Amino acid sequence: MKVSETLVKALKRELRMRGLTYRELAGRIGLSEATVKRMFSQHSIDLRRLDAILEAVGAEPHAMLATLGEPDHLLDKMTWDQEAEIVGDPRLFTVAVCTLSLLSYEQIISIYRIGQAECVRHLLRLEKIGFLELHPNNRYRLRVSRTFRWLPDGPIIRYFRSEATDFLAHGFDGPGETVGVLNVRISNEARLSLKARLMALLDEYSEQHVANTRLPLAKRHPMSILVGVRSWEPTIMRSQRRLDDEALARWLRKGV
Repeated sequence: MKVSETLVKALKRELRMRGLTYRELAGRIGLSEATVKRMFSQHSIDLRRLDAILEAVGAEPHAMLATLGEPDHLLDKMTWDQEAEIVGDPRLFTVAVCTLSLLSYEQIISIYRIGQAECVRHLLRLEKIGFLELHPNNRYRLRVSRTFRWLPDGPIIRYFRSEATDFLAHGFDGPGETVGVLNVRISNEARLSLKARLMALLDEYSEQHVANTRLPLAKRHPMSILVGVRSWEPTIMRSQRRLDDEALARWLRKGV
């Protein structure tokens, strides 16, 4: 592979890791989206443009150059045991969530009661898992993909489920906040289509999260998005049914 191809491949990896699109990159460096796409497709990025791209995405040149020739694999999910280890140690959990939120090492130890050596130890553990890469001066680079998700019924989700009461004990009346419950009956095709749109919306939140990393921390407010869609009937309604689940399914199959 030519040097230019290897370099462009590394730049694409940086964009993916930060959830940035060509359009967003174009806006940051003052070019059209078509021009950026052409630069990447033709592997024609001069040094001046390279400097602008690295600055725009917040990538350290030496860190990116060190990844040349590396495989593209990024972490999509953790194992059950890895999640259990993280949620079982409150400070390791805090560091993991902070790195997902792209807080710096200095910000983590300033905001939370985590000592310098302990924070480094947790960063090293996350590096061993493949969650991030630790660089000099305790800088790090995430190694999770844009599609990274906690296991659907894994230790992390179970922990957040236990926090549901605390999460919902809120007015949801602040900027960008909302809450609602909607009970509907729709086809399987519609269910799958709407699920895809919800996942796309979560991706938009992730993109904004990365795009805002260059703002001061005071302007980046912690937000949590809880999305849960399932086949469910409220308990108060189930308690009044004439038929149990199996009998109801048979009745529905009759085409009523």
